Amino acid sequence: MKLFLLQILLFAKNKKAKKNVLLLARFVLFLALIITLYSVSFHLLMVYEGRDYSWITGFYWTLTVMSTLGFGDITFHTDFGLLFTLLVLISGVVLLLIMLPFAFIQFFWAPWLEAQNELRTPRALPETTENHVILTTFDSLTRNLVERLKKHLFDYYFVCSDHQTASEIQDGGYNIVLGEIDAPETYEKMQVDKAALVVTTADDLLNTNISFTVREISSSVPIACSVDNEHSLDILHFPGNTHVFQFMKMLGINMAEQTMPFTTTNIIGRFEELHVGEFPVRDTDLTGQTLAEARLRNNLGITVIGLLEKGEILPPAPDIKLMSTNILILAGTLEELTRAGELLTKPEPVPLPDPRVLVLGGGRVGTAAAKFLDSNDITYMVVEKQSETEAVNRNLIHGDAADINTLKKAGIDNARSVLITTHSDAMNIYLSFYCRQLRPDIQIVSRATKEHTIPKLHRAGADLVDSSASMGATSIMNILHPSNVSFFSDALQVFGVATPETFVGKTMTELKIREKTQCSVLAMKSDGRFITNPDPTQPLTKTDELILAGSLAAEELFKKEYFD
Repeated sequence: MKLFLLQILLFAKNKKAKKNVLLLARFVLFLALIITLYSVSFHLLMVYEGRDYSWITGFYWTLTVMSTLGFGDITFHTDFGLLFTLLVLISGVVLLLIMLPFAFIQFFWAPWLEAQNELRTPRALPETTENHVILTTFDSLTRNLVERLKKHLFDYYFVCSDHQTASEIQDGGYNIVLGEIDAPETYEKMQVDKAALVVTTADDLLNTNISFTVREISSSVPIACSVDNEHSLDILHFPGNTHVFQFMKMLGINMAEQTMPFTTTNIIGRFEELHVGEFPVRDTDLTGQTLAEARLRNNLGITVIGLLEKGEILPPAPDIKLMSTNILILAGTLEELTRAGELLTKPEPVPLPDPRVLVLGGGRVGTAAAKFLDSNDITYMVVEKQSETEAVNRNLIHGDAADINTLKKAGIDNARSVLITTHSDAMNIYLSFYCRQLRPDIQIVSRATKEHTIPKLHRAGADLVDSSASMGATSIMNILHPSNVSFFSDALQVFGVATPETFVGKTMTELKIREKTQCSVLAMKSDGRFITNPDPTQPLTKTDELILAGSLAAEELFKKEYFD
């Protein structure tokens, strides 16, 4: 009963609902006048035919004829009466069967449902809400981010100003708050001063508006903001955004990095003095060996913490055989990783191919990739169908990348790698398959706009697939994680823990941590020293801190095994 009264109150406060109800009332009044007029006419015609009926009978006959029920118990005998019956019947079909339902739905039922949806969608969060994430845009990046927030037990709430859109988002299983995204009171009601982060990934103008709005309420809450145009960077930094990301530029650079020799651009993250890098097996003589046979830890002091294969991070089992399509994920100091790259990377053929990299697509992602390659003296060629592109003219070919003549002119026969950077997933799948058929040995790095396209791109022939949504979500998760965790993906993260009591006095060889939990010990802090590749035969003390790597599930298993 209380809920029904709240719905009535909300419905009554709506100005549009009041206007609709007034229009519906006018139509019902008009319909009542028509029915009364027909009932009076019924009596007059019956008197004309020499018969007499009550007023109730007149209304009864009018409604049965207008509603097309037509029981036939009362009929006219004269032609004039029959013509009147036809008039009542036709007008009844129009007024009762067509206009009345339409008017009822349009002016009452639809607004009533809208009022119910408004009541169902909250306009404020409880005052006890804290450490939550506020999302101002519903897109592929934030949807990807939400999945990760759920796994890491962060509360989140989208803010939306449109009732219909809010209902659709809520029906999709997401948390939503109804409110104007540029109104300070909206963020007051969302407890923004207690939030862990505000994320806005709209266009530059709206991001600026939202950022200034949030800063009216809170000067300390971190804001993560995307930016499309280079000249917007300073503007978006001005309102105090803690983190500003150029996701398209980051994506282009990240894709270009995949084509570089390991010794130059391999680092993907760090944890204090520990660095994490990627190492393509195809650039080494490791193909066909197992991890145990490669002896990377013993020979080079680096730890393999995962193998990337077709977008999936595999655990580093000692007996796993390395393939040319694998990418090793390694951990060690910057010096150790650089030395490993120098020792393991095979010398490049002479003369080098020209171009070394083919970039298909000259949009924001392709342009960012081209500029990165240019700055690192890597020869490249951009293929772009449109004439408007920022790529250097000498490295640009106008044409369709799906045309074999265009690809051959661009250098597909000699290139070492191809970057597929268009914003169409369907086109990227097509080009991945096409390039794989033309060059079975070429490295293919493709862009994905939607997450569910990633497996298709791998099946089409792409060796590596980068997604701005996934990359953006990972960047934001690294903001949220505490300082003792470095987040790369759900399948790989580096975290630090104090030495469990059961470890004291034992060696890592005895504990067999990897075998029991799938976590790899990368380093340790002991007596103020940061030690990478610690001696597995050295007994642990209670003051030691271990640095481990593993999936989210492996981390949970480790903590459950040794701390619960």
